Amino acid sequence: MASTLEAIRVSNAALPIIDIGGLSSVSLTDRQAVAERLRAACLDNGFFYVVNHGVSGDLIDALFAETRRFFDSSAAAKSAVDKSLSFCQRGFEPMRAQTLEAGAPPDLKESFYIGPELSLDDPRVVARRFNHGPNLWPAGMPTFRPVTEAYFETMLGLSRKLMAGLALALRLDEDYFVAYCTNPHATLRLLHYPPQPANAAPGEKGAGAHSDFGGITLLLQDEAGGLQVQGKTAGEWIHATPVPGAFVVNLGDMIARWTNDRFRSTVHRVVNVSGRERYSVPFFYSGNPDQVVECLPSCLTPGETPKYPVTTVEGHLREMYRRTYK
Repeated sequence: MASTLEAIRVSNAALPIIDIGGLSSVSLTDRQAVAERLRAACLDNGFFYVVNHGVSGDLIDALFAETRRFFDSSAAAKSAVDKSLSFCQRGFEPMRAQTLEAGAPPDLKESFYIGPELSLDDPRVVARRFNHGPNLWPAGMPTFRPVTEAYFETMLGLSRKLMAGLALALRLDEDYFVAYCTNPHATLRLLHYPPQPANAAPGEKGAGAHSDFGGITLLLQDEAGGLQVQGKTAGEWIHATPVPGAFVVNLGDMIARWTNDRFRSTVHRVVNVSGRERYSVPFFYSGNPDQVVECLPSCLTPGETPKYPVTTVEGHLREMYRRTYK
């Protein structure tokens, strides 16, 4: 493997493992203790593991089983739910359909997008709000929809809990992000990465170097590994080694924008050198599309001005999608 795709191996202290059980405590002191650990991670590089999160291991196992089953299905079955058939970015996206890193070859991955299930007569769908609408569901997989929808709802709850923790981490009222978490937009993305080929094109990766668009990302990854996080030194990449039972959480560009880059949205990539298939499931939590996003006063030093203009969640996401999909 070319040296440009290699990563260093460091202790997990570089990507801290945070027990978030205290966020469910009735004691504010316990919740604040977790928030302080979140704050340190967010000020550092915005990547961390969370454990004691309350998500059932059985549900996680079922989700991975459905993910593998879908990507093992025939080309015809996958094309029947192709994303081109959706007006709201749902369904199957074939190999090399996305280019996350400018100037690099297309990403060596295939995926399936799921969002909040909305009927065609929902006012938001009628108005063609960005990425609002019904999902596409594969035929002949009777447990696919119930498993993915159960997981989706579970992750909405976990995301709300983490946003309350981030509010405390930002020295804000614990309920500061309640409106942001009301009728939120979120995306569940099932991902399959084949092994990195020996004759890969220069710069070809499973997922090119990028930062995430939205609020927070909660990632499940299997044992294959391959996630690499940009380090503080130029050209340094750090392995985000899979930790059993843990989610990798990272902040997206919107949180960085909200905090004037105090909280970090760090570039990362995927290089699958395991020699086997890799599966991962990111949950992208973007929040209420109408939420106004402007720099938090508490994130400005005296005399400092905001780096970014005021926008909304929807406005920010539209801008990010235009950059990636052109």
